[in-house]
Amino acid sequence: MSSSSAAPGTSPIADAAPLSLCAREPYVPADRLVAEMVPPPRFDSVRFATYIPDPNQPSQTEAVGVLEAFAAGLGGAHAAGAGKRGFLGFGKGKAKTPARPRGVYLDGGYGVGKTHLLASLWHATPAEPALKAFGTFVELTNLVGALGFQQTVRTLSGHRLLCIDEFELDDPGDTVLVSTLLGKLVDAGVALAATSNTLPGKLGEGRFASVDFLREIQGLSAHFRSLRIDGEDYRHRGLPEAPAPFSDEQVTKAAYTTPGASLDDFPNLLAHLAKVHPSRYGALTDDLRAVCLTDVQPVPDQSTALRLVVLADRLYDREVPVLASGLPFDRLFSEEMLNGGYRKKYFRAISRLTALARDAKGLVETA
Repeated sequence: MSSSSAAPGTSPIADAAPLSLCAREPYVPADRLVAEMVPPPRFDSVRFATYIPDPNQPSQTEAVGVLEAFAAGLGGAHAAGAGKRGFLGFGKGKAKTPARPRGVYLDGGYGVGKTHLLASLWHATPAEPALKAFGTFVELTNLVGALGFQQTVRTLSGHRLLCIDEFELDDPGDTVLVSTLLGKLVDAGVALAATSNTLPGKLGEGRFASVDFLREIQGLSAHFRSLRIDGEDYRHRGLPEAPAPFSDEQVTKAAYTTPGASLDDFPNLLAHLAKVHPSRYGALTDDLRAVCLTDVQPVPDQSTALRLVVLADRLYDREVPVLASGLPFDRLFSEEMLNGGYRKKYFRAISRLTALARDAKGLVETA
């Protein structure tokens, strides 16, 4: 009997039942957490050559040139090597002026390609993938939570480069934690590159955050060269409106007819996320071709909302379409949440889930 045949007394549709995120409780060993600190699939193929600078924004062309030179400069010995020099070339004895900072901060508004450039820097740095790391601020804090602070320092200290996307300026506790970690890595000779979000009170007041970033990292600011990248948000250029939610029946049918799709009730999924450490959310989505959700409702509290933000990021990074019934994604978070200290995260989650919902529209049309 072939593996696709139904056993006696069972329904063929039961054999074709979709996956369930709620049935997954992945175990992720520490070495996988570190090994997965690479640009996500969405940015796996980007390079400096694929970044198309706006001819009306010379800062974009300048940023590419500076970052290409920065990457080339990381091809030599580890910065903590020859002569026991420090991060910027200062020896234990006579101080020497460094030729260039070994940290770079990409400062720009939304949608000007900062993550594209950061990932391109990672790809262009002449070092083995095991010697360079790329992750969001949240992924870095999750790594510390999973490994412990000292083990994280030991694990990353041998790296040539650490890229941090969306450095969080709206969480003082985590900012202090990561700044302390970066200080240890600086002492070990690791080069740094970062982008950041905008402080909550600064949304709409201006698109640039370098002053905020350099203040938050305090003693590390001297190690960074800030690159300002002007430009229009490319995500606002003629994108179609997000599709309205579908019916439960449409979502369920699409889940059963889409190989590799998952099907979950949204409230049940939110409850399940509380049982899985956010560092494992990437593994939670392993091998998924689509996520189907029924009965989308407003998120009940901030802790749940922040977990959903992390899941949305992992799905977006992996380009997994999301098909849903219930409320549209722009009604997930309450007005209080959208006006609070984490509103930047919530707006990002809405934007990303909306994009994934747009990608999922064809699942219903072909079901």
